[in-house]
Amino acid sequence: MAKVILDAGHGGNDGGAVYNGRLEKDDNLRIALAVGELLEQGGLDVAYTRVTDVYDSPVEKARIANESGADYFVSFHRNSSPIPNQYSGVETLVFDKSGSKLTLAQNINEGLANAGYADLGVEERPNLAVLRRTNMPAVLVEVGFINNDRDNALLDENFSQITREIANAILQTVTGGQLPMDDEFPQEDQAQPPQSGQTDDERYRVQVGLFRNYQNASMQAYGLQTLGFPVEIAVNGPFFAVWVGNEASLSEAAELEQQLQQLGYDTLVVTT
Repeated sequence: MAKVILDAGHGGNDGGAVYNGRLEKDDNLRIALAVGELLEQGGLDVAYTRVTDVYDSPVEKARIANESGADYFVSFHRNSSPIPNQYSGVETLVFDKSGSKLTLAQNINEGLANAGYADLGVEERPNLAVLRRTNMPAVLVEVGFINNDRDNALLDENFSQITREIANAILQTVTGGQLPMDDEFPQEDQAQPPQSGQTDDERYRVQVGLFRNYQNASMQAYGLQTLGFPVEIAVNGPFFAVWVGNEASLSEAAELEQQLQQLGYDTLVVTT
């Protein structure tokens, strides 16, 4: 199985570009997690340089990528200009314009143009550590200008298509395939929680989050999965609930809850 590592640029005390209180690091992470989820649905093995708000230097990110054994590296950023609303559009950076990295960059730009961005082209940036020090084909995607109001509105209002276009571009380059249509995706995460009165044995889960935004729930779930916990995301009215475990007894659930509380999570035991 081909493996792609996704890098959410900046993080922690490095917020990246800022515009009207909007931080580049937050947009980058949101994009990376959403694209990663789609790539997993498309059959790729996905790794990340970060899944939370932490900082690693570009050199460290390249090391993480190299040690992951990934076949491709994709870094997400937002561009910025000296004057707000001076420029608009997407560009993708590469070490040099050759090989599969160039193909990947062109495919991503084409996809983002389909989503409404101006295509500013592919640029060589051999001085960037994440492009110079990575051992696999690597690209850095500038997903619009963070200090351009149109580009921000496009990202916010068309987020699903934008992340889907990026994922399709990566899949096209790596496997020659595409994502299935939305209604062909498995609906495991969208299933309603079991209703009262079901004949199945009652089970106990520990709820550690309730989110309006699916991407926030996904980020919480991924962090727990990396710690080795079995995690499920379930629809709960207008919210997405993050559940841990699937215990047969209340005592087992209470023990699991204690573990999660010691890790700093706010918890609630629920029955399903």
